Amino acid sequence: MGDKPSSGEILGIPYNFERPSLGRLLSSYWQPGKGMLVEKPFGIGYTLNLANWRSWIVLAVAGGLYYQQQQSGGPDASGGHDEEADDGDGPVEVIVDDD
Repeated sequence: MGDKPSSGEILGIPYNFERPSLGRLLSSYWQPGKGMLVEKPFGIGYTLNLANWRSWIVLAVAGGLYYQQQQSGGPDASGGHDEEADDGDGPVEVIVDDD
């Protein structure tokens, strides 16, 4: 049996499992003249092209949303709510009227 290729496309999605070098990593994330998304230097799919101004807008919006979530005291990273907020809650009385 022949060796399986370490890079190529499956259903139009690129993959690359060759050992990444520093030069390939840097050149993959900075490609002037290309679109906002470029092939990942290692793994499956696409990544942001940091030479494209649209990528910086995406990063700024994502960073702003993350900052806003951290400041508002939203759910923690595990998806649950902070237990400190639940400590002050006491029992709740529920009245069911059968009328």
